[in-house]
Amino acid sequence: MQPRNMSMSGVVDLAAVKAAGEAKAKAEQARAEAARQGGTPAVSPSNLVIDVDEAGFERDVLQRSTEAPVVVDFWAEWCEPCKQLSPVLERLAREYNGRFVLAKVDVDANQMLMQQFGIQGIPAVFAVVAGQALPLFQGAAPEAQIRQTLDQLIQVAEERFGLTGIAVDADADAAAGAEPQAAPPGPYDALLEAAVRALDADDFAGAAQAYRNVLSDDPGNTEAKLGLAQAELLGRVRDMDAQKVRDDAARRPGDVQAQIAAADLDLVGGHVEDPFGRLVEAVRRTAGEDREAARVRLLELFEVIGPDDVRVTAARSALARVLF
Repeated sequence: MQPRNMSMSGVVDLAAVKAAGEAKAKAEQARAEAARQGGTPAVSPSNLVIDVDEAGFERDVLQRSTEAPVVVDFWAEWCEPCKQLSPVLERLAREYNGRFVLAKVDVDANQMLMQQFGIQGIPAVFAVVAGQALPLFQGAAPEAQIRQTLDQLIQVAEERFGLTGIAVDADADAAAGAEPQAAPPGPYDALLEAAVRALDADDFAGAAQAYRNVLSDDPGNTEAKLGLAQAELLGRVRDMDAQKVRDDAARRPGDVQAQIAAADLDLVGGHVEDPFGRLVEAVRRTAGEDREAARVRLLELFEVIGPDDVRVTAARSALARVLF
């Protein structure tokens, strides 16, 4: 089990990127051409986060991706999880100091790009590496998991494509009179950081308590709600015998607790539709306390993935049909 990957529903197998050799050759050719022309000038920190539209996509994303990975954040003004995720990505882009560039795409204004990338729900995050597009994750996620995905992306971009990032002139923004980019710490940053550290240490109970502390003051905090659901899930599956859980679920289809355990394990394994379908079916064929237990666990798993994910929307509709 790889618990920190469990919620990144679209995590790509970067080692299986098609045409990797060809893409690497193109990236090397582009860098050689830039060197012949005097090299690529350093960029300002503010240029590490850019707004991209359809007209500028080739210039701003595809060409830049021959120097550093470009992380593409598909968002919309009406999307509440986007408002939680985007500031984290922007801050990390500046912190990583040129190891990747963040390109933000407003899906309402760029429907063609949304269709080309096959976006079905937002927020959705992709990467473009040496001209190759690949999905990273969909929905909001705790910062620890985002960092892990970015670190993997940067490592593979360097090892497979030779992309070492772009130079950043830290003084450029100050010279141009730009406003400082760093935002003041939020009221719950310390608690959220404590939760992330606990997750990294596999202290899922400690992480869950830190997220509960945030929610006690701010019940609508999206990051804390998502983090709590994931920490609780990871805590439940930590000591599971995967083979026994799957065998029990297969042998006892009417045992609600066996189906709940299998659903937890499936979700941690990176599946989404299977555990949702399993629990919807458990709700359909049970009554009383068993039905309520299956329904509540399904709602908890919805929180792990995020309410705006299309798979959650579909499963909610299926649940409503069996309940009513």
